[in-house]
Amino acid sequence: MRHKIFFVLMLAVVSLYAQDVTGDWNSILNVPGAKLTLVFHIAKNANTYSATLDSPDQGAFGIPLTSVSSVQDSLVMTHGMARIRYEGVFINNDSISGTFTQAGQSFPLGLSRKELKKPVVKRPQNPLPPYPYISEEVTFIHPVGNFKLAGTLTYPASGSKFPAVILITGSGPQNRDEELLGHRPFLIWADYLTRHGIAVLRFDDRGCFQSKGDYASATSFDFATDAEAAIAYLKTRKEIDKKKIGLMGHSEGGLIAPLVASRDKDVAFIVMLAGPGISGKDILLRQQELIARAEGMDESDIAANAETNRNIFDKVETLQNNDSLRKALDIYLRKRVHESSSKVVPKGINADDFIEMELKMIVNPWMLNFIRYNPAPALSEVKCPVLAIIGSKDLQVPANADIPAIQSALKKGGNKNYMVKELTGLNHLFQECKTGLPNEYGSIEQTVSPVALETVTSWLQSLLKLK
Repeated sequence: MRHKIFFVLMLAVVSLYAQDVTGDWNSILNVPGAKLTLVFHIAKNANTYSATLDSPDQGAFGIPLTSVSSVQDSLVMTHGMARIRYEGVFINNDSISGTFTQAGQSFPLGLSRKELKKPVVKRPQNPLPPYPYISEEVTFIHPVGNFKLAGTLTYPASGSKFPAVILITGSGPQNRDEELLGHRPFLIWADYLTRHGIAVLRFDDRGCFQSKGDYASATSFDFATDAEAAIAYLKTRKEIDKKKIGLMGHSEGGLIAPLVASRDKDVAFIVMLAGPGISGKDILLRQQELIARAEGMDESDIAANAETNRNIFDKVETLQNNDSLRKALDIYLRKRVHESSSKVVPKGINADDFIEMELKMIVNPWMLNFIRYNPAPALSEVKCPVLAIIGSKDLQVPANADIPAIQSALKKGGNKNYMVKELTGLNHLFQECKTGLPNEYGSIEQTVSPVALETVTSWLQSLLKLK
């Protein structure tokens, strides 16, 4: 379900005699379906370099890279967890020619000290002020962690005691608009719902943007407590009907919403936007298979990758001690590399670095929890009304697996008021699309299909008696 590039580690490498690489380097990475603006910030302390990366189109800033080295006229930057390597050669003091590699795929990437002008990306659905409703910047305190969460509350300009929706983002460090590739889906959802009489609270993930707290060690269970803090905050607002506060989560947020509702009977309703009904292990296996097949990967390679991942995930489920798990995974990955290093290890990365990169990606709190978590028990405990929608071309949370699982769990728990629906032709972001591949998201001008917006809004208006 993670659909962004994320960087979490910093390790500086000592440089020998080199060009002056310090400062800001701008670039535009052309990948299938998207143009991503990247800005590298390189600093030097004595003979040691470090660097951070901004990816504005993905809403990510100040991300530390794993290593930076510069020898004579060359520059190499890497990030192990994201399987990224950049190799460049100075053309002059202000420009570098090089190659960006991720997971074995390489793209030319030039760096320049001059700010590069990127073509304007059309996002026609983005609303522009002045809005016909109140939009208020707000903060509220997490009652257990005692840190501040920051967001935006929108509500109609006239009237009182409005029903309210709290938006819960998908996986990865997200801002309140769930911004990705120039798209701001939560801005679109908040605008549309507020224009139809429903107040909306959306907020930056803990530890991200204007919110405080620790993101790096957080799991879905921690993010659930953030949603609970948001509920508590809305109950203090005189504009909000305390008995009509619901949750709407996208992707991982669609996992978190029923988790919260299963233990808080004051939640009036939940909306799952591409939320899972099967375990994280099964989600990842199906997701990897579907995306690989849509990208044209050979079926034998798809099967081999599936076997490797299944064995890894089985070990994650079986071994609860992290040290034991790391040891078992290290042995298994070395065996796989020995058997077929040319297919397992991406070009430009040695075997030891690859194995360490894989271990860090798997043995971290969020991933371990996600692989092991099955949302069905929580779903079966949800008694409030539920709407769950999934696009028929969603390759990250496939409708044919998750819709039956969601229906089964709700039915098993005796829920009497739910609707689970597949929306034809829509992807994981609920865009009208051709393939459903993630690399298509950025090339589509539409952010959210009107069909999805209308489906959710009509259900809420009927439930909340707003029509």
